[in-house]
Amino acid sequence: MGKRDLLSNKETELNISRRRIMDKIFYLISVLAVIASVVVLLVFISGILFKGIFWLGWGFIAGAPSRFPEKAGIFPALVGSFWLVILTGLIVVPLGVATALYLEEYQKKSFLARIIDINISNLAGVPSIIYGLLGLFLFVRLFAFGRSILSGALTMSLVVLPIVIIASQEALKAVPQSIREASFSLGATKWQTIYHTVIPSALPGIFTGIILALARAVGETAPLMIIGALAFVVFTPRGLFDSFTVLPVQIYNWASRPQKEFQEIAAAAIIVLLIFSLALNAFAVVLRHRATKKLG
Repeated sequence: MGKRDLLSNKETELNISRRRIMDKIFYLISVLAVIASVVVLLVFISGILFKGIFWLGWGFIAGAPSRFPEKAGIFPALVGSFWLVILTGLIVVPLGVATALYLEEYQKKSFLARIIDINISNLAGVPSIIYGLLGLFLFVRLFAFGRSILSGALTMSLVVLPIVIIASQEALKAVPQSIREASFSLGATKWQTIYHTVIPSALPGIFTGIILALARAVGETAPLMIIGALAFVVFTPRGLFDSFTVLPVQIYNWASRPQKEFQEIAAAAIIVLLIFSLALNAFAVVLRHRATKKLG
């Protein structure tokens, strides 16, 4: 073995040892980042629980907002959030999935298709307050829906629709082309292939996009305040054209007040909002799990 071979072997060993050291450093940094994130989250949640847990009770859940802290409740805001999520889901899910199906399964790959994809991706990054201004002009004034829960749901649909479309597109792209070709070889039409083969295979990814979209819809405040979601509502919405409020707007209203009691009530409302979001996400995760089991 010559000197050159010995030198090359030493260099190779040094490179391998350096890579192992860098790998350990990166692993350590990643673990520390996760621990720091979890610690911050626990501190945040524990602070909210410490402030608001004593205000939770049936009177708080079933009561209406009040200028007196001991009489304040969140029932109108809770019902408004429920209405908003249901209506937004009914609008966004079929529209977003259908758009993704058209773009991935029917639209030919062309310059126009690339432009549409780029614009959808850009829309996902637009600040939500811009959609609030659009909803104010389009739904509240032009279509004369007023400052109603229907205007809020349509505006929130604009906010989260790009998320559902992009996630559904990625889920459809992940379905192997061989599955489509096998379906075609058995004599199935394009729609039969999409309905019986492609969509069931892509359902877990589609549900992921829906979970992300509805989670964002639950926590958004700015666009709803722009279109006129009221901070003080003592009645629950019973129709699409009723005035409404939602939990994030109610929390913002209480947190902006200087009294300590309202700060604690805001913390209690945050706890309810967290439970509402977790329950919504858990329901979507169960649906995704069932779709995954059917594929297995």
